[in-house]
Amino acid sequence: MKRVWVIGLLFALLAFASVKAEDELDVDGTVEEDLGKSRDGSKTDDEVVQREEEAIQLDGLNAAQIKELREKSEKHAFQAEVNRMMKLIINSLYKNKEIFLRELISNASDALDKIRLLSLTNEDAMAANEELTIKIKSDKEKNMLHITDTGIGMTKEDLVKNLGTIAKSGTSEFLNKMTEMQAEDQSTSELIGQFGVGFYSAFLVADKVIVTSKHNNDTQHIWESDSNQFSVIEDPRGDTLGRGSTITLVLKEEASDYLELETIKNLVKKYSQFINFPIYVWASKTETVEEPIEEDAEAADEPEKEVAEDEAEVEEEEEDKDKPKTKKVEKTVWDWELMNDIKPIWQRPAKEVEEDEYKAFYKTFSKDSDDPLTHIHFTAEGEVTFKSILFVPNSAPRGLFDEYGSKKNDFIKLFVRRVFITDDFNDMMPKYLNFVKGVVDSDDLPLNVSRETLQQHKLLKVIRKKLVRKTLDMIKKIAEEQYNDKFWKEFGTNIKLGVIEDHSNRTRLAKLLRFQTSNSETDVASLEQYVERMKEKQDKIYFMAGTSRKEAEASPFVERLLKKGYEVIYLTEPVDEYCIQALPEFDGKRFQNVAKEGVKFDESDKAKEKREALEKEYEPLTTWLKDKALKEKIEKAVLSQRLTNSPCALVASQYGWSGNMERIMKAQAYQTGKDISTNYYASQKKTLEINPKHPLIKQMLKRVTEDPEEQYASDLAGILFETATLRSGYQLADTKAYGDRIERMLRLSMNVPLDEQIEEEPEEEPEEPAEEDSEDKEEIVDEEDDDESTKTDKDEL
Repeated sequence: MKRVWVIGLLFALLAFASVKAEDELDVDGTVEEDLGKSRDGSKTDDEVVQREEEAIQLDGLNAAQIKELREKSEKHAFQAEVNRMMKLIINSLYKNKEIFLRELISNASDALDKIRLLSLTNEDAMAANEELTIKIKSDKEKNMLHITDTGIGMTKEDLVKNLGTIAKSGTSEFLNKMTEMQAEDQSTSELIGQFGVGFYSAFLVADKVIVTSKHNNDTQHIWESDSNQFSVIEDPRGDTLGRGSTITLVLKEEASDYLELETIKNLVKKYSQFINFPIYVWASKTETVEEPIEEDAEAADEPEKEVAEDEAEVEEEEEDKDKPKTKKVEKTVWDWELMNDIKPIWQRPAKEVEEDEYKAFYKTFSKDSDDPLTHIHFTAEGEVTFKSILFVPNSAPRGLFDEYGSKKNDFIKLFVRRVFITDDFNDMMPKYLNFVKGVVDSDDLPLNVSRETLQQHKLLKVIRKKLVRKTLDMIKKIAEEQYNDKFWKEFGTNIKLGVIEDHSNRTRLAKLLRFQTSNSETDVASLEQYVERMKEKQDKIYFMAGTSRKEAEASPFVERLLKKGYEVIYLTEPVDEYCIQALPEFDGKRFQNVAKEGVKFDESDKAKEKREALEKEYEPLTTWLKDKALKEKIEKAVLSQRLTNSPCALVASQYGWSGNMERIMKAQAYQTGKDISTNYYASQKKTLEINPKHPLIKQMLKRVTEDPEEQYASDLAGILFETATLRSGYQLADTKAYGDRIERMLRLSMNVPLDEQIEEEPEEEPEEPAEEDSEDKEEIVDEEDDDESTKTDKDEL
């Protein structure tokens, strides 16, 4: 018995030593026999394990074989130029390291394109594998990320030539450009890819890169590099891929986030969701499944039941006898999850795309829950060829004018060959079209240039020009009712800003303008409609600016115009007057601000003679106002042709500020009062226009003619000037003087002497102590006595 025990102990020691030896052998970069049966795979059932065998893997090699491979492989030194380039890539301050995945997926897509094109002329090209896919799998245990494609693959010669030496002029150009941008302190972010060096972006996140590739014309080979040198050897496992390539990245410690499933999914959706070929990620999900219950387990779990209950349920048990008993269990299931199910509909002809497809695509890429107001789908050809779909949202995005001009616009997404490049543009669309959303896809732009370089690219400027034209065409085609009721209310201010900012498209934008006019109480009108309704000999478009329509309608400047039947445009938003000032004319008709000089009406010879006679008659008054009563306040006084009910109005010169503009300028947040141009416009004297038919003006003429020195006439002139200042929309320089003058006029009208003073309030005499005070004192004493007696009673108790 003792001998048996000793033999058993020896066997146990031998087994332990064997396990330890295997563990020690595994230290040098062991690759599991089957990545599909790793830690995550062990959690699944046999069916899922079988699916895992499709996962990207370096199977069939143990640690000893890998070590032998490394010893026998052909060692190569990188070309000196390439070595320098890789050091720059790895050591440069790239802010956006995530581009590595985009570059590798783009390369995989190119490889799939090549085999697909080859298969058109060679039926056997895809015999090894009919599938055209890209698959990504992360292995957290080994700190590896695998990207596999079933593309054309690479021969041994291709691996050495394309991944090792890169005998292309692009490498030198890349180095020169990077050095130049660093010297100018520009961002070199995303410069990779511009000169055909996208593969090396893998070293931004990886310490080691392994490429396993199989081409139809060669055996399967393994390429491996740590960025210092690389090696190539025939794969001893034979043909495991069938066709294509697997890139395995051994990630740096700080890049471990790229092993997280959510990170991988987000990057694929951000950059590569419109790649033509399906992209799969090996991902898990929790499912609730029904599993059969073993009879022994069921018997052990169920408590004993009463005999009476058993008899009552005999019938039910007989019915359920044939049904297998199951229980619900939550299981973690691993499978390939498709990432790019959204199709790039801009690649299809517009006539083949349904309206519902446009709506669904818009909601997906813009994250907007509402349908778009309108869209345009087009292909631009010429100096640059690109395809695009542009949308106008149903409502203005929140904060549309916050940080206007400086805020980055990310609504236009730029793709190159369906690979997302960037949406970080300030110049892809002009500022005033910052509400337009869409995609632009061009094959003519260099793939993945830096933002700084791309924004200066001449082709991008051509794209911008065409995008603006197409956007304006799209807006122009919106139905009139929908345009006025919806688009103009949401984006009208943008169109006005466009008139101010975009000189080259000013005429097109002017046709999109809408304003309130005296023709309708509720509807807005276009400038084209205004011109159509103009009077026969009317040569100007009249407009009046104010804080509201009510204020503009009540202005003295529009009295004669409205009486004669002229249509007046009402500008009620702060940007409106700037917009009209930037628009010198429309359809050959110049604009006339009715609050400024220049309003004249066509008149007959008889009417002209009558006006000249009136001017002569009122010359004493106009001269008196200019030279004496209002000498320092007005430029001149003239008879008005625009007033009917008001006695007078204050009119700005053609190049001066109207009352509305002065109010806007003085309300600016940055206004300091020290700006020379602002002070120049604000200090300009204005013209006082008087209405010769108004009784006050007639009476003033009579008084001035009788006694030019009369104080009452001077006061009346001052009151009229200040009232006209307020009614014309200007601010009074001295509100106290205006108040004093009003009070003086009121005293005179009510026969109150001007020197009569305000009655002073008499001072109150100090009051003597009354008898009530003594009575109050007595009451206080009595209350104190009561308190003391109450306290004594409590003490006794």
